[in-house]
Amino acid sequence: MKTAVLLLALFAATPALAQHEEEHPYVPETDPLVVRKLDRWQDWKFGFMMHWGPYSQWGVVESWSICSEDVDWCGPPKRNPHTGKYANDYVGYKQAYEQLPTTFNPVKFDPAKWADVAADAGTKYVVFTTKHHDGFSMFDTKQTDYRITASNVPFHSNPRANIAREVFDAFRARGFGIGAYFSKPDWHSDNYWAPRWATPDRNVNYDTRKHPELWKGFVDFTHAQLGELTSQYGPLDILWLDGGWVNPREHPDAKPGSGSVPWPQDIDMPGLAALARRNQPGLIVVDRAVGGRYENYRTPEQKIPDEPLPYPWETCMTLGDSWSYVPNDRYKPARDVVHMLVDVVAKGGNYLLNVGPDANGELPAEAIERLHQIGQWMKLNGQAIYASRAVAPYRAGKFRYTRLKDGTVYAIYLADDKEKTLPAQLKIPGPAPEAGASVRVLGSDAALAWRREGDATVVDVPAAVRKQTAGAYAWSIELPGAVLTH
Repeated sequence: MKTAVLLLALFAATPALAQHEEEHPYVPETDPLVVRKLDRWQDWKFGFMMHWGPYSQWGVVESWSICSEDVDWCGPPKRNPHTGKYANDYVGYKQAYEQLPTTFNPVKFDPAKWADVAADAGTKYVVFTTKHHDGFSMFDTKQTDYRITASNVPFHSNPRANIAREVFDAFRARGFGIGAYFSKPDWHSDNYWAPRWATPDRNVNYDTRKHPELWKGFVDFTHAQLGELTSQYGPLDILWLDGGWVNPREHPDAKPGSGSVPWPQDIDMPGLAALARRNQPGLIVVDRAVGGRYENYRTPEQKIPDEPLPYPWETCMTLGDSWSYVPNDRYKPARDVVHMLVDVVAKGGNYLLNVGPDANGELPAEAIERLHQIGQWMKLNGQAIYASRAVAPYRAGKFRYTRLKDGTVYAIYLADDKEKTLPAQLKIPGPAPEAGASVRVLGSDAALAWRREGDATVVDVPAAVRKQTAGAYAWSIELPGAVLTH
């Protein structure tokens, strides 16, 4: 993950996303266990993500500040926020960053509280960063000492030191689906960023074709870590693999420092997926931004596609501006998040919302309040969201549409900034309720008078119902037994 500003720019052009999809087409899954789990995952609709690690002590972007690409969002800041030293000194900054685990002691870490907040928001699954690109493992791996349970990490003696296990157990106890974020690149590994060469960019810093023994060491290391995660941490639903530049493709014209390299970075995804699924039958594997048979669903980042996509997908997005904790982050209004959730779901996707815990292990108070506000809306309107699927026309003006498996359609009316009540009359294009159906607004039991006029359903909303449902971010109108008009 990178900063939100960068990613909004990267994904602003839909044609670029479409070009990637055409170059690396989606391959439907055939394993019936995975297909079944994907269908269940699509029922969940709304997920909760957390980027967390020792970098939260400085309040800087996760991992990327030790990547020496010459772009604004990467490389060290002018001043080390912890010591005030190392101005414009990459080597000194990186050394200081790599010492962050020695002061990481999040004594207020309580994953049950996180799970309570996520449940209150209405989310149904969690994706937690077990390891980001900097290589620090938030689980008790035996493959490296650069981990949360190492003896030089103050938190290692805490009963909750095996953080990933604690997070998964706490969320699983609340009935959540469980997703493990894992970075394929590992910038701490000597077999990825080998110390005998410089590290000009995010990629492996040697030609894997010239040094196959180094690369094999890295592949074996990665498989061993994922073997641990998939065999020792309870039932998992999703393996969410980040770092799409680690893939088998060659780029002959790539230049050092460009963000790409000529040589392949083949992590042996067939073997890795087979290992993971031996341990976790039916596991959803998301080799994101790579395409092919191991990207079971796609993950547009900080972007909502303009139209429905013809495969399972999930928009991953920050509640604030940053993926990881930064002081005084700017959190999106709850109304905006609800509208984005509705838009995503109407187009057939899932919405994965990220919040970064702070250095003490607490979710920021302002983020908790936003999530509670979102959850209040979901408590009334969740039945129009969960277990729904896309239905044409998907969107029409201020309406977004969802369909349940029993044929009920919801037309969700998105309120303008200053719109506090529903209009007295709604003209809903498209799906028609079955004859004699009782149309209502979620949040009220009153049956509303309705009629068809051409290709629209006209619904009269009495003043009492408008008052009863006032102040919502959006209103869900239930159209039982709806069928598509032609």
